[in-house]
Amino acid sequence: MAPPRIPAEMFQFTTTERSDLHTAVMYAFGDANERLETFLTFDQVRERLRAIGWYAPLDDAGLNRTLGQLVQWKLLDVVQNHAGAYATAEEYERKNLQYSLTRRGEAAFAGVQHALTVLESSGALQTAVLDAIADRLGELDTLLGTADAAMNRRIFTTLQELEGHLDALRNNTKQFNGELQRLMRAEGADLATFHEVKSATIVYLQEFVINLDSRAEAVRAVLAQVELRGVSVLHQRALIGAELPPSPGADPAVPWLTARRAKWDGLRLWFLPEGDGVPRVRQLHDVARRAIVSLLQVLDRITESRRRSSSAAADFRALARWFANAPSEQDAHRLWGTAFGLAPARHAHLAHEDAELIPTGAPWAEAAPVHVSAHLRTSGRTEHIGRTAKVRDVAAVRAARRERARRERAELETAWRRLSTGGRVKLSAFGTLEHDTFRRLLDLLGRALAARPDASGLRRAVTTDGRIEVMLWPAPDGPGVELHTVRGRFTTPDYPVEIRFVGGGPAAAREASRA
Repeated sequence: MAPPRIPAEMFQFTTTERSDLHTAVMYAFGDANERLETFLTFDQVRERLRAIGWYAPLDDAGLNRTLGQLVQWKLLDVVQNHAGAYATAEEYERKNLQYSLTRRGEAAFAGVQHALTVLESSGALQTAVLDAIADRLGELDTLLGTADAAMNRRIFTTLQELEGHLDALRNNTKQFNGELQRLMRAEGADLATFHEVKSATIVYLQEFVINLDSRAEAVRAVLAQVELRGVSVLHQRALIGAELPPSPGADPAVPWLTARRAKWDGLRLWFLPEGDGVPRVRQLHDVARRAIVSLLQVLDRITESRRRSSSAAADFRALARWFANAPSEQDAHRLWGTAFGLAPARHAHLAHEDAELIPTGAPWAEAAPVHVSAHLRTSGRTEHIGRTAKVRDVAAVRAARRERARRERAELETAWRRLSTGGRVKLSAFGTLEHDTFRRLLDLLGRALAARPDASGLRRAVTTDGRIEVMLWPAPDGPGVELHTVRGRFTTPDYPVEIRFVGGGPAAAREASRA
């Protein structure tokens, strides 16, 4: 598909010799537009220029030329005010014409503001945006489950929030990736500052990728649930809640629905692409990991450069000074041999296996060749062949490792059988637990309490590998419960909880270990 064409002369007001005045006038009309003032007269334009901080000398003829030029570029529209009352001809000339931004002018002003915002801002990798996307999708799933027409407005506002979060994720990610690539290419004189910035960036990236997979999996799960209810149903109900105003000509609902479908396709590209496509969030994960490796390599080079007392260029300059101050040509040759490792051939002492077959007066060019080992070329010493070392018997090490793996797998299966609730139970049902089982239970409860509750108060969380899911309901009023372990007691509210294993139980673990 060909890229869209920008209307001619749309941004020409920023490239002329009087671009400062043209831009100031556009900002004056933009400020008036923010105040819902639909038009400005000649005197009002001058007042707005002073209000936004334009104090350069400007006569009436110059302002008239500027307004006329903006009208010629179709950024401003000018009409005559026939309903006004004018006392003099001069007042008629100054107040008869009314200027307002055209649609192209509004777009050009918005484009300049957006460009300045991008120049002044820096992107970020925000896990809160991923959580917000999952929350909005979960809210849409709940709202679509009700047939109440009064919920259409909430569906519209929730969909708008979801698209806003997706735009923030996309824009911040692009800006951060650009800043990251520029940071990895940057070479500055202040190595200490670069070292601190790149070290902090590595920590920032590591914190982002820790739970990225689990957050992306949560978004994919709730996105699939919403699509089961029907994306077309979602958009139709959101269209009703949008309450679009009537428009002459084409139906405004058609481009609105087209834009919503494009946004939803973009959401799928990020988290749930069709076929064998790789989600962009996975690509973001790979980019972050590659950036960590690249930044670590840059830090190693910076550290190594700090350790060097001098650079290679400084070494060659010092060597050039020594050559210039050498007392004689023989001393210069000795310096050359010492600096660059030039010495007589190290294989000159080697002899033929049967030296009596070679006459002592035979020149080297006619004598039989002598074998020179690679070890002599690299180290300067001849090879010394000794006895072959004994091969260590690692059978005992392997047996110990197999026994340890079997024991750990048995402990894990025991913990799975103990923690699997098979339905909704209270924490008091667990009773006394082994320490390892209790530690796994605390980890699951911590993940659930860190998740945001839905409208009913239910909290859901999954482990990093996505195989174990825990659901936690609000604790009822009343006394708490004590869980006993061999190392002490743990007091907690008696939460209703359900723990289930998405990837299967111990049998699935055995099959996975065999594979």
